[in-house]
Amino acid sequence: MDIQIQVNDQPVSAFLALPASGTGPGLLVLHAWWGLKPFIKQLCERLAGQGFVALAPDLYNGPTANTIDEAKALTESADWQRVGDTVMAAKDYLLAHPANTTQKIGVMGFSMGAYWTLVAATRAPQQVAAAVVFYGIGEGDWGKMQAKFLGHFSDVDEWEPLEGIQAMEKDMRAAGADATFDFYPGLAHWFFESDRPEYDPAAAELAWQRTVSFLRDNL
Repeated sequence: MDIQIQVNDQPVSAFLALPASGTGPGLLVLHAWWGLKPFIKQLCERLAGQGFVALAPDLYNGPTANTIDEAKALTESADWQRVGDTVMAAKDYLLAHPANTTQKIGVMGFSMGAYWTLVAATRAPQQVAAAVVFYGIGEGDWGKMQAKFLGHFSDVDEWEPLEGIQAMEKDMRAAGADATFDFYPGLAHWFFESDRPEYDPAAAELAWQRTVSFLRDNL
């Protein structure tokens, strides 16, 4: 369902999907630079079908993009402080929601949303139990991160070079993080997203099964 959350006393759009039981572990879903598109809403519904309370905040609060040029324009005009505030406000909203049954939530993000997933996991380590990222990386004090980590990556991603992914993996392991890095050979960025031409159904299904299993184990 389409809802609104309060961010710095201003309404921000979001999408909330509840499991049939009405309650379950909370999961924050952070979209890529395309904005809060139907794919993300459908993903929230799929996650609710697996028993999770899935909340996807609209990090742009309205605009969406269909092309790379449009997405670049959105990121160039974005208020990143507000985006960060939106992520943290959505986290707090989900933790307080009566449908959420856990004291720690999961966070899942795609590309740009992956970066903000890692921000949430390191800024609020006592509130995030599981972090799942697709394609994107970030920087942080991995020693502070209490969440278990699952990353889905390509080994030939032109948007996220392998060297950067491997460097983050090395840093996480050096900090003692509980991290799993899964690689999907030969695929392009956005391989999980069914509304993108880079979508790979077989890899997306494998990543989905791994993600659901990981979340069930850690939430």
